[in-house]
Amino acid sequence: MDGIRARFRLERPGFALDVDLALPGRGVSALFGPSGSGKTTLLRCLAGLERPREGRLDVLGECWQDGGRFLPPHRRPVGYVFQEASLFPHLSVLGNLRYGQRRSRDASKVDLDHAIGLLGIASLLDRRPEHLSGGERQRVAIARALAVGPRLLLLDEPLAALDAARRREILPYLERLHETLEIPVLYVSHSAAEVARLADHVVLLEAGRVRAEGPLQDLCARLDPAARLGEQPGVVLEAVLAERAAQWHLARVEFAGGSLWTRDFERAPGSRVRVQVLARDVSLALQPPQGSSIQNQLPGVVDAIGEDEHPGLALVRVRVGASALLARVTRRAVAELGIAPGQALWAQVKSVALMD
Repeated sequence: MDGIRARFRLERPGFALDVDLALPGRGVSALFGPSGSGKTTLLRCLAGLERPREGRLDVLGECWQDGGRFLPPHRRPVGYVFQEASLFPHLSVLGNLRYGQRRSRDASKVDLDHAIGLLGIASLLDRRPEHLSGGERQRVAIARALAVGPRLLLLDEPLAALDAARRREILPYLERLHETLEIPVLYVSHSAAEVARLADHVVLLEAGRVRAEGPLQDLCARLDPAARLGEQPGVVLEAVLAERAAQWHLARVEFAGGSLWTRDFERAPGSRVRVQVLARDVSLALQPPQGSSIQNQLPGVVDAIGEDEHPGLALVRVRVGASALLARVTRRAVAELGIAPGQALWAQVKSVALMD
């Protein structure tokens, strides 16, 4: 299936958006960057709410915009969820969903029950928005966006207006969208943790331009500081829970390259999870470590060495099977150990964080 090809140039006083993107046709693509970087403006261009001076947009094989052609917002099969739920206060939850369904190009093909089940809102259908929590309102807003029968789902910082408890409540439902939807989702966020948990593909925006972009795991493994997702360099690994050691409150997860022990997060063996390994938590050894308290020791091969923001440190990328780890070590250690690309060594992982 074709993906999304978007090229926009839009100028405003003090700001210019200039992007040329090719995004996957399925999964979650995150637009990440500081306030004012152009994330919401880009989303509005995709929805047809902005008409840039120069623009081209193809979505799943359909041309929505090119030169003189401009599909207006009401004719674009887009589901759009804003920071605030923006539900109709005079309608019940079911009434809001049916309103979305009426906007569909073919309402008969919209499975409202599927959207209701996906967002876990069956018990809320008779309520008015004023009787819903913030997290419940956002779940209803997402279900209403799906009721449109969209070919593209746009989520503009849907957790930004929620407190920590409500964010924890809604994140599992967003993960469910990621796992089950067959359409592309564009997710705007300035939270590195949200992006690392939900995204498949990441676009880093700064001052209206693309600073870096690519699949999440590849982006996190880059040595270039401009591609850094959060404040700390580190990688995100797709893994499966292999076993639990209840007596030690530990769990072992397997990824493409080995396995790691982490804290027990009380999920069933076989569950798919994401884990993060920060570069500061990885040390390197030339020989298999003996008598160490570090439980995670993985053989690997040095792939590349890059600069760190601190002049006395270096970032070393180590290939472990089909995956990569980053290690932050001193330049003195690199010199004394003779660490160089192609060298076999051992990576010791002191800490592994579950993305939950």
